[in-house]
This record gives sequence, structure tokens and C-alpha cells, in this order.
Amino acid sequence: MNAEIISVGDELQRGEITNTNSAFLAKKLNSLGIIITSQVTIGDDPDAIISSVHERKRQADLIFVCGGLGPTVDDVTLSAVAKAVDMPVKTDIPTWQHLLSIFAQRQIDIQPENKRQAQYVGKLIPNLRGLALGSWVKLGKQRVVVLPGPPSEFQAMVEQEVIPMIIKELNIQKTIKTRALHFLGRPESILMNDLKPVMETYPDITITSYVKPTNIELRLTGFMNKQIDIEARFDRVTKMILEKEGEYYLGMGNNFSLVNKVVNLLKQQKLKITGAESLTGGLFQSTICSVPGASEIFDGGFVTYAASAKVKLLEIPSTLIEHNGVVSSATAEAMAEYSRKKLGADFGLGFTGVAGPDSLEGNPAGTVWIGLARKGEKPISKQLHLASYLGRQEIRLLSVQYGLQMVLREIKK
Repeated sequence: MNAEIISVGDELQRGEITNTNSAFLAKKLNSLGIIITSQVTIGDDPDAIISSVHERKRQADLIFVCGGLGPTVDDVTLSAVAKAVDMPVKTDIPTWQHLLSIFAQRQIDIQPENKRQAQYVGKLIPNLRGLALGSWVKLGKQRVVVLPGPPSEFQAMVEQEVIPMIIKELNIQKTIKTRALHFLGRPESILMNDLKPVMETYPDITITSYVKPTNIELRLTGFMNKQIDIEARFDRVTKMILEKEGEYYLGMGNNFSLVNKVVNLLKQQKLKITGAESLTGGLFQSTICSVPGASEIFDGGFVTYAASAKVKLLEIPSTLIEHNGVVSSATAEAMAEYSRKKLGADFGLGFTGVAGPDSLEGNPAGTVWIGLARKGEKPISKQLHLASYLGRQEIRLLSVQYGLQMVLREIKK
């Protein structure tokens, strides 16, 4: 079974708005084993919409037309689709009465064009997040689905209305499920090479890798009958992967966030963290504070960009920095320990290094030292050799992620 997506909107064509709807819909359909054979974007042009629907009627089982269902003059999608499928536009009276009551309550004069939002073709699809209805049109073995463009409305309608209708009417018996695992510190090529035995043991589970700014994501994909417990199979594959790569494992989930995980673990154990930053310039502290409730585990920290600031604010002996250099294990560990002591925290992180593009103290861009101090224990450090071509921001971002990974390992010891 295949599907095609027609996205409607002049602003989409001009690149003024990012088309997130197509990606969202493609993922949902893919999970049902429905293949997306094409995605097109057209402007608010009735003739173009009619032509595009006609073209796809010759080759697609499912045709999605997304956007252009509002009350303005350029919202021409519904009338164009009605002409393309040769069906009348109908008005849902309860929806129209609901619209009238909303406009009356807001003391806004209703316009004739507003009635479009209560209209549909074929069978209506409810919209619980907005005003414009969707349409479900049956043409023999084909289905044409018309949906509004605002992402919050679109996504809710797809999940709550459209997907259940597809499963029921098209008798979907198979499903695709995915699981995302996240790793840091293992090159992608080596990681995938290490997993060849896993792929051979479980040939029905596809394992693919994606390099993201903050980690490498492994995605497990299974396409099986609904009766098969795919999650249990994923559990067995995950266990085998972690037996090989557990040292680099961060966590699981499509929306996984390392900082969220670290902050939540610190909260659970009632531990506090701080840091002193040189090359990251406050990015670590900002990242911690991006998590709601971070005040429970973070009182403050230090940005000590210059060597003199490390001496004045942290009271690190100047001789230590002079003897070892700013970019060194000793300085990173001192930054971590002195910041921890200053604020009475359980953990302290120290970031020093070369973000680039120039070298420092003979160290090339991408050289990073991260110190970690834990109350009652001797500070430790880790050196990174990040690729200079990544650029300053990517080097800083990855340094923070590696620092969080060090904390995660300590918490879980």
C-alpha cells in the first residue's frame, strides 16, 4: 500500500514556513507499513490542486491534501478537491452553529467565508484543536484525506482520527515500530561494525545509525504482524547491543535528552552540581538551567574565561596554571574541585580547552579537558580530541555533552 502527500500553501513554496506536517505524517504512515511514494508542495492555486489530485488518483492508495482550509480568500483547497473528486461540498450544521457561538462570545462579526471551516467533502473528520474540519473521501479502493495546515491541529487529527480510520477501513494487519538508543564517545563506523553480530542474530530488526549534534542515535525498526510482541523483541536486541556498547550508552527514546536525565537523577538522589567554564563560556550552566526545576540541584557556577579569572574567582593557585598550562588535566580538575568547594556542591565540572579556530599553548582547536570532582573523592579528568572542522559552537556543545556523560557515569556507579 502506498500514499502520496500534497502540501498546499504559497508560504510553503517560498520556504517561509517549514513543512513539519509531511515528516510527521510520513512517520505515522510508515509505522503502518504504508510507503510514501511522493511528496509535493504546491501553491494556493485551485487548478494546481485539482491537477495534482487527478495525477495521484492514478497511482496512490491514499492521497493526503494538507493545508488551505481556513476562511481567507487564498484558502481554496476544499473547493478544489471537491471538483477533483466530483463531489459536493457539505456544511456540518452543528459545527457551523458552534462557530457562530464562538464569534458571538468574542463579539466579532462573522464573515461569509468563515462558513468554509464548517464544510467538508465525503465524510467529515472532527477537529478538536481548531475550527476547520477535515474530509475523508472514498473513491473505490482509494481514499483522499483533506486536513488543515496548523501543526497542532494536523497532528492531533492524524493521531486521534485519521490513523484509526486507516487501520479500520483498510484492515491494516502489520505495524512498524521503532526504538531509539543514544550513544556518545564511539565513532559511528566502529559502533555499526561492532553490531554486525546483532544484525545477523536478529535479521528481522533493522538497525540504522544517525549522527546528531549531541550523540549518535541507533534506531531499531521492526515490521511485523500486530500479534507479535515487537517491544519484547526490541528488549532482547537492546540487551545484546548494550552488552557490547554499554560504556557509551546514554539512554532511550525519540525525545531523549541527556541533560534531562542527569538533572532528574541528581534530583532523585538529592545531589547538587556546579561548574567552572572556560571554552564553553557558560553553556554548561545554561544547559542545566534549561531543565524545569534545575534550581533544586544547581545554585550557581563560574565562567572563568581568562586564567586571571580562574585565580581570582576560584582561588586556584596561579603556580598550578603556570606550571601545567590553561589547557591541561590539572587545570580542568582544579576548576572542578575549587568550584565544587566554593558552592558546597556534590559535583563540580571544569571545562577548559580550545574551541578554535586558532590554537592555544600549542594545542590545536578541538583539544578539550573536562574535570570532574565529586565530594569525598579525588578529581578525575577526560581529554577530548574533537575535529577542528566542527567549528566553535559544535566543539562547545559536544564538550558539555561529554561532561554530562561523565556525571551520568558517576551517578550510576
